[in-house]
Amino acid sequence: MAISETLKSPSPSEGTPSQDGLPTPQRYLAAMALLVVIAIGVIDSSITNIALPTISKNLNVLPATTVWIINAYTITIIATLLPFSALAEQIGFRRLLRIGIVIFMLGAIGSMFANSLEHLIVTRIIQGIGCSAFMSLFGGLVRNIYPRRLLATGISLNAMVVGAAALISPSLGAFIIGIASWHWIYGFTIPLCLLALILTLYVPRVKRVEKPFDYLSAVLNALALGGFIAFLDLAFSHTVISLCLLAVSIISGYVVYKRAQTDHSPLVPIDLLQNISFRDAVIVSAMSFAAASLTMISAPFYFQHELHMSTKTVGLLFSAWPIAGLIISPIAARLSNKHPASVLAGSGSLIMCLGLVILLFLPEDSPPIYFGLCLFCAGLGFGFFQTPNNKAILLSAPPHRSSATGGMQSTARLFGQCTGAALVALCFTISPENGHYNGIMLGAIVIGLASLVNLSRYIRKTDTSII
Repeated sequence: MAISETLKSPSPSEGTPSQDGLPTPQRYLAAMALLVVIAIGVIDSSITNIALPTISKNLNVLPATTVWIINAYTITIIATLLPFSALAEQIGFRRLLRIGIVIFMLGAIGSMFANSLEHLIVTRIIQGIGCSAFMSLFGGLVRNIYPRRLLATGISLNAMVVGAAALISPSLGAFIIGIASWHWIYGFTIPLCLLALILTLYVPRVKRVEKPFDYLSAVLNALALGGFIAFLDLAFSHTVISLCLLAVSIISGYVVYKRAQTDHSPLVPIDLLQNISFRDAVIVSAMSFAAASLTMISAPFYFQHELHMSTKTVGLLFSAWPIAGLIISPIAARLSNKHPASVLAGSGSLIMCLGLVILLFLPEDSPPIYFGLCLFCAGLGFGFFQTPNNKAILLSAPPHRSSATGGMQSTARLFGQCTGAALVALCFTISPENGHYNGIMLGAIVIGLASLVNLSRYIRKTDTSII
């Protein structure tokens, strides 16, 4: 039974959103469930990054091999995001969210008891499957939890949680490793998973799509996206294997595209990309995350190897980025109700580009705080960009495709991050001495190009109807 607008205290068993979001207090509890799950994903990824040197030493494996703890997790997520988005439309948001949390929690328990690299990679793949299941729901849940007038507020809350989790994760990881075995970094998320499971009682029940699941397209999509990311990761170390993966990726992608053309609601939402507003927002989203990834990976090498800063100083400098995001996200949310995304996202991308360009031209003997201010400026632009652009993605697609919309949003983000990481590897391969500098410069170029795409959006007036 649908929840009426006058209902004061909805029971957990009722969860169907009204035409314009959930009523309170169910909205608050459903939003809390979403925010906890977002925090789980961010903390898990960030803590693992911090722990890699310790894991490498403890398991007696090379650092380059240890990176596959991250790669296996990331490839799993990007390969399964869109299939999970399609599955959510058929089995329901609430059920898939619970399945994802349980799978992630089982993987975390397995990671706690890992005693070899192979064991840990397998359990990280399991965690990646769980994380992909709930990540595929983020956009759709926001669309169904919040009324349209509060959608930007919901998006900014998500961004603030991401920023806060990213800010505390390095210190949290260092603290856990300092007092216990690295295995316990995976145990930290288990209580959060249990809390999220309880809160899923209040997650909305969304009308399901009555159609068979396209298993072939799901497999082909995994081969296309997963194969491409694996190609980028292996391009310089295993050339023949990487070229084979690229061929598999291209062929699989082509078959998926042809199959999607004959489906009104395809697993890979090619139909949504025909919407100019949606397509532009997805493109600039991927570009912004690629630029951020280029900067986040390259800058530490620049600071430590070129400028000879300590690890502690670099950590403090990088805290400026998420702090800026925390400050600017609520402001961007309010402005997004009055101005088109092209104006706000364009301004954000220009600010981010400016911060990176100034960083590149700062004299090497400048005080560290100047470099921190550049990262703060870049983080400010990145945060100002995300809320209005994500709102444009969610509102430019029809409500009944909210799950596919959220899947594309998450896929664009991950694809951008993975591409950025691969471009950093390319920069270091071409020039080991200047790879860090070239990586930051390439990040500035990519976000500069995103500014041009936003200018094109503004000139064509493609997003004025979704304020």
